[in-house]
Amino acid sequence: MTIKVQLLVSEWCAPCRSAEEVWRGVAQKKTIAFEVLDVGQPEGRAIVTRLGIKTIPSTVVDGELRCLGVPSSKEAMELVAAAPDFAAGGMRAHYVGLTFESTSGWAIASAAIYLALAGAALVLGGGMTGDAPWRAAALHAFGLGFAALMIFGLGEHLLPRFTGTPILGGWLAWVQFGLAHAGVALLIAGFAADRRTVELAGGVLAWAAVALFATRLAPVLLRRAPTDAAL
Repeated sequence: MTIKVQLLVSEWCAPCRSAEEVWRGVAQKKTIAFEVLDVGQPEGRAIVTRLGIKTIPSTVVDGELRCLGVPSSKEAMELVAAAPDFAAGGMRAHYVGLTFESTSGWAIASAAIYLALAGAALVLGGGMTGDAPWRAAALHAFGLGFAALMIFGLGEHLLPRFTGTPILGGWLAWVQFGLAHAGVALLIAGFAADRRTVELAGGVLAWAAVALFATRLAPVLLRRAPTDAAL
C-alpha cells in the first residue's frame, strides 16, 4: 500500500512553503501519495478537526500526525523510509500547493515574453493598422502566446487549489507546454511569411495543446469537492 503524506498549510504561513519544498523533494525520490492541503479548504479542515492540530505546517502520514513544523530532508525521508523509490519522469496526479510547478512558472514567464514580442511586432508593423502579415503575427503572439500560456500557467495552479482536487502532471504537462510553444511559433512564422501550410501546422499544434490542457483539467472541474459532513 502506498504511503500517504498530507501536508497541512495556509496562504499566510511562511514556513509552510519551506515544508512543501522539503516534501516535494522527497516525492521525487519516493513513491508516496503526497497532498498539500490548505486548512481553509474542507479536506484540510476535516483533518485539523479530527487530529486536533493547532500548528502549521503539520505533516500527517497515513492518517497520523507525525511532524509539526518544517522537517529536514533527512527527517522527512525517515518518515517514508518504507516507500519504494520513485522513477523520475513518470506521470502522476498531484495536489497543487503554495509553490508554482515548473510548468506553471515557465508558462507564465513565456507569456510575458510573448507579450513583449507582440508589442514590439505591432510597433514595427505599423500598429493595428499596419502591414497585414505583421499585424496577424503580432495578434497571434498576444492571443495565443500571451493569453493562452498565461491561462495554462495560472489555471493548472489555481483551479486544483480551489477545488482541492489533484491534477495530472509530469511529462503530460511538459508535452502541453511544448506543443503550445511550437504552435505559436509556427503560427507567427506562417503569418509573417504568408505561408498557409505553416499556419495550419501551427494551428493544429496549438489546438492539441488546448486539448491536453482540457484533458488535464476535466477531472479537476468535474469532481465534486467533499463537504465537511461527508468527511
